[in-house]
Amino acid sequence: MMLTRPGSMASQYYQEMQESFKNNNKSREFPAHTAKVHSVAWSCDGRRLASGSFDKTASVFLLEKDRLVKENNYRGHGDSVDQLCWHPTNPDLFVTASGDKTIRIWDVRTTKCIATVNTKGENINICWSPDGQTIAVGNKDDVVTFIDAKTHRSRAEEQFKFEVNEISWNNDNDMFFLTNGNGCINVLSYPELKPIQSINAHPSNCICIKFDPMGKYFATGSADALVSLWNVEELVCVRCFSRLDWPVRTLSFSHDGKMLASASEDHFIDIAEVETGEKLWEVQCDSPTFTVAWHPKRPLLAYACDDKDGKYDNNREAGTVKLFGLPNDS
Repeated sequence: MMLTRPGSMASQYYQEMQESFKNNNKSREFPAHTAKVHSVAWSCDGRRLASGSFDKTASVFLLEKDRLVKENNYRGHGDSVDQLCWHPTNPDLFVTASGDKTIRIWDVRTTKCIATVNTKGENINICWSPDGQTIAVGNKDDVVTFIDAKTHRSRAEEQFKFEVNEISWNNDNDMFFLTNGNGCINVLSYPELKPIQSINAHPSNCICIKFDPMGKYFATGSADALVSLWNVEELVCVRCFSRLDWPVRTLSFSHDGKMLASASEDHFIDIAEVETGEKLWEVQCDSPTFTVAWHPKRPLLAYACDDKDGKYDNNREAGTVKLFGLPNDS
């Protein structure tokens, strides 16, 4: 699949990555769960991938050369695991958010749950602060709770008057961002949680937000099928990516901050060059994609799709995790 850009010189990076994906565009799927996978995330060292599922469990895989090898399944939640994330600098700890009104912190060394924190509502969004000290969790009632990662006690709780979608700290840990149902990005100071700015980002529901590892940009995805790229320092929109037709559900920057993967109910994942907005590649999917995550060191993309209705496709495993960027000859 050759992609050439009309009437402009391709950047060296663009050419290098196209060359790379020409030889490494294989996707493989790995059985992970007994129901659909909502969330995938890599540990900071890239050795492990975790997935959270509607089947109430989390799974952890080890990355071995060109495949994922299942290491463990983590049971304990009483409802769907909607989102998970790893500790920013400790590759052994991850946290899961569930509809059972708890979050759980897990340690891959002991494979045990080291903390269960009761929260007020059904949890849907979770993130770990860049300094590792705080976990923020958002629930269906638009309450965000800030939990001390060491004592596991609540530090602060904010009830918002709008529909809260995804939440994230900036890389410097001094601002907290929320995307909302009115298409805005709300920016709060941290830890004071005082409103700094409300950015009218999209004409419709602003769904997801991700910061690039270099701290230069963040991206948002919305129900109008647009991905917007923002300058962190100035909080201004730099460019938009508009190749998807359906609401953008999930985003991920590559480890070098130069590629942005975005996905929706479209049957492909768009991979864009951040600096130009050009399409670098697309990953074909059989169904809508729920979650994407670039590996923290290599151009490998983990993702999970809405597994098809069993009655049409009995031979397809439910709840698989997929990996794109593998060598064509693997």
